[in-house]
Amino acid sequence: MTTENKIITAIAPGRINLIGEHTDYNNGFVMPAAIDKKTTCSVSLLSKVDKCKLSSKTFDNSVFEFDLNNIKPLHNRWENYVLGVINQLQQLGAKLSPFKIEIESNVPLGAGLSSSAALECCVAKALKSLFNLSLDDWQLIKICQKAEHTFTGTMCGIMDQFASIKGKQNHLMLLDCKSLAYQYLPFDLGNFQLVLLNTNVSHQLASSEYNLRRKACEDGINILQKTKPEITSLRAVSYDLLVKHKAELGSDIFNKCQHVVLENQRVLDAKTALLQKNFDQVGELMYQSHNSLRNLYEVSCEELNFLVDKLKANPNVLGSRMMGGGFGGCTINIIHKNESDKIIEQTNEAYFKTFNKNLSSYIVKIGAGATIIDE
Repeated sequence: MTTENKIITAIAPGRINLIGEHTDYNNGFVMPAAIDKKTTCSVSLLSKVDKCKLSSKTFDNSVFEFDLNNIKPLHNRWENYVLGVINQLQQLGAKLSPFKIEIESNVPLGAGLSSSAALECCVAKALKSLFNLSLDDWQLIKICQKAEHTFTGTMCGIMDQFASIKGKQNHLMLLDCKSLAYQYLPFDLGNFQLVLLNTNVSHQLASSEYNLRRKACEDGINILQKTKPEITSLRAVSYDLLVKHKAELGSDIFNKCQHVVLENQRVLDAKTALLQKNFDQVGELMYQSHNSLRNLYEVSCEELNFLVDKLKANPNVLGSRMMGGGFGGCTINIIHKNESDKIIEQTNEAYFKTFNKNLSSYIVKIGAGATIIDE
């Protein structure tokens, strides 16, 4: 049942990932968190019309109309994230009628903060409420993930949508992407805080190169299965086994698989360090993660490497690494609160001198997951 003139407003956050990059689609471990930057979606029913209306003050000011009976992907359009969610709801049997949907967001675009998942999740949350759909959080997460697969062509793992839906204020989350078991980890950095430095390099290569990295991992599994048929993902692969089969894998596939296997262990080590409040160790693991993403998985870029190298020499920075798909976007950094402004200013000066462009910076707090704020 639905109610005429009812307006539903949902919010869903972007996310950071402290450590565990390119492990989620390999059934590995990740450590994300929702942040205090969000996408807002308001939906309401339309009467006496046969098409839906979609608009956004963030992406553009035009109104896009579409027919619920003929939803198809568009070429390189942001609306695909919304259309994909609607299509997946229909695939599950949801009976939808024409509605209006309005989007606003303060999640920085192209910064590796998963603005796409925030958009998908707030739309899914709002439509669930508007049409009284019997869907739990995990169904919404998987709907949003599959929407991205089918309507944008990015074969993402489940981390981004999970973090946006299941986030908890002041907590990181350790997610096992194989079993989908997860636990909340209290996160209080004391005199330090999370600072994101955005290269303002658009990661245009991220989608295509992301899929190539995923294929390399799958190729590695196919090779290993010739002697170990029980292996179905890199989650089940040890470093010693990789080394044993290095010749058959070839250097490129070996390096990609090596990153995933070692990154999984770094996530588990980070959990231990966090529970012990050993933030120096957390920072060291972040540096190790970046080096692996840079040299083995090869998804970094000159600007990201410059920022990490610059901050690593500063004693008021505990850790730094690239975050997200790569080829641009942000570094995530743990910086002393009293020194953050100074470090940001000095880093921006050096960055501009080297690349002739400015950084954007965001001090982020760990926020809650997607919710309905008005109905």
